[in-house]
Amino acid sequence: MPKSYETIFQNNEQWVLQKLNEDQDFFKKLAEGQSPEFLYIGCSDSRVTAEELMGLQPGEVFVHRNIANVVNTLDMSSTAVIQYAVEHLRVKHIIVCGHYGCGGVKAAMTPEDLGLLNPWLRTIRDVYRLHQKELDDINDINQRYRRLTELNVQEQCINVIKMAAVQERYIIDQFPIVHGWVFDIETGKLKDLEIDYLTILKDIQKIYDLTNSDWLHLHRKNQK
Repeated sequence: MPKSYETIFQNNEQWVLQKLNEDQDFFKKLAEGQSPEFLYIGCSDSRVTAEELMGLQPGEVFVHRNIANVVNTLDMSSTAVIQYAVEHLRVKHIIVCGHYGCGGVKAAMTPEDLGLLNPWLRTIRDVYRLHQKELDDINDINQRYRRLTELNVQEQCINVIKMAAVQERYIIDQFPIVHGWVFDIETGKLKDLEIDYLTILKDIQKIYDLTNSDWLHLHRKNQK
């Protein structure tokens, strides 16, 4: 009986054959480059796979995953991914996708020392602090857990919108648009939190406006 990692190579061979049967030039086209319209920022949970739940193919979505889909500007990994996706891939949509039953969100609700995870989970605990009254008014612990999952997605969307690269690209091209979703593992369905991107952008620019109006004016002039 093959070991699990050997099975993966067998699965890969079958996947290659399947793709070639569908399109003999599939890998040739794939090697030519990528131009995804979507950047997906999701949780590392093994049950939540971006391309599969979105019904997309290789090359159609740029993916970044971490514990509890956190966007922390001190995290070079997530900020580098966002900047590359916005400035070089010119993605049109940035999706922050959480999921109900998230272990990271649950851990952030637990008064427990979790060692190296503490600094990471502090971002989610800050979300709890910002919305403490609303959350504490929810008596059902599972519903409170679900609501914090939604609020965490909302706050991470705001963290994305705060970034200069996102603001500048939107002013120039009118994209990317930032979306907040939650994946319900029990049903397999996606829930759109209907983040009001333009209103949030307008509101946060009073404090987080990182664009240089002179640079943008010169850029637009050169584009004509």
